This record gives sequence, C-alpha cells and structure tokens, in this order.
Amino acid sequence: MVTLCWAAKGGSGTTVVAASLALNTPHPSLLVDLDGEIPAVLGLPEPDRPGVAEWLATDTSPEQLADLLIDITPQRWLLPWRSGASWANSPTPTIDPADARWSQLGDWLHDWSRRRGCDVTIDAGTGQPPAPLVERVDRSLLVTRPCYLSLRRAVRGATRPSGIVLVTEPGRALSRRDIEHSIGVPVEATVSVDPAVARAVDGGLLASRLPRIISRELRRVAA
Repeated sequence: MVTLCWAAKGGSGTTVVAASLALNTPHPSLLVDLDGEIPAVLGLPEPDRPGVAEWLATDTSPEQLADLLIDITPQRWLLPWRSGASWANSPTPTIDPADARWSQLGDWLHDWSRRRGCDVTIDAGTGQPPAPLVERVDRSLLVTRPCYLSLRRAVRGATRPSGIVLVTEPGRALSRRDIEHSIGVPVEATVSVDPAVARAVDGGLLASRLPRIISRELRRVAA
C-alpha cells in the first residue's frame, strides 16, 4: 500500500499525520519525506546522506534510492528529502512537478512495497503534489483542519483526494459533513488537536513513544 498525504494549506498537520501513519501500521513501513520536516518531527539528526531532492536532480537509477534510507526503528525506514549539508549550503533545488522522475519514484515505491511487504507513506507537504506521483499511489489523503480557506484551496486545486484526514479543533463552524460535501470524498479519520502530540513532537519522542490518542484515531487508516 502506497499512501500520499498532502495539505492544501500550511499548518494542517500533514507531517505529524504522515509520520504517525507510518509508525502505526502493523507492517514494515517506509516513510518518504518530500517536505523536509520529518527528521525534526521524529527527533532524528539531520540526514547524513542525499535524499529525494538530490536524486531527482540527477539521472541516477531508482534502485539507488535504497542506499539513501535511514533507520527509524526496526522495520521502519525514512527516505529523506535532502541531506543536512545540502540544507545548510545550498538553496532548495527547483524541481518541475511534471518531471518524469516523479513517475520513476512512484514506480520504485510500489516495487519496494510489493517486494518487502511494506507500507509506504509519503509526506508531500503543502500544495498540489506532483501529478505523476499522485497517479501511482494507492490512495491520496488530504489532511485538513475544518478551515474555510483550506477547503477553498483544496476545491480549487487539480488534485482530487481519495479520502480526508480531518484534524479537529474546538470552536470551528464547519462540521465533518461540511468537509465531505465540499471535497466530495469521505473523511477516513479524525485526529484531535491534543497537547500530548505536541509534547511528543517538541521532545523528539514521536518515533519512540507515539501518543495513544493519535495511534487510536489513525489505527483504521493505518491498517
């Protein structure tokens, strides 16, 4: 199973949701970082090797992606976005979202999932994910808060998700039914804004001590 998580608007919680899905699955799991925040969220050091961004900028074989993986826990791996040195010494490379390399990445992830019996979760960050990659995933989950501006961007965008992960907040006027009606797909899971999750992220403990509340709320989607 290859799952892509993305958000139409920043601050939706995509990185935490994607990381939690990858940590919560009962199968071996590969977490793919296309946003650059996963090491910080998991409390890992900055990657000491190239990542997807550097690979996209070359003509290196997709098989070389396996050499870029970082261990998170036993049977949990991270494919990083960029190396720590790259973040420090060079600007973010300009990568065409229509580049055929995205197709190669998607094909390799599917092959990895099949050969390893592994779930793959992609954190695509904020904005429209690359269309060639979206075409090659099994499901595309829009991570959103019940926010009018976020929904407005999602509706206007070209990417149609297969499901929604709704990050709930007290005091919002929009309901789950409003969200489903606006996007036209079901809410697959609701995730509560909970201080335990924020403390785990701030303390770098998400990988070693996933809070029970988010584990429970995402269990069905991660299965």
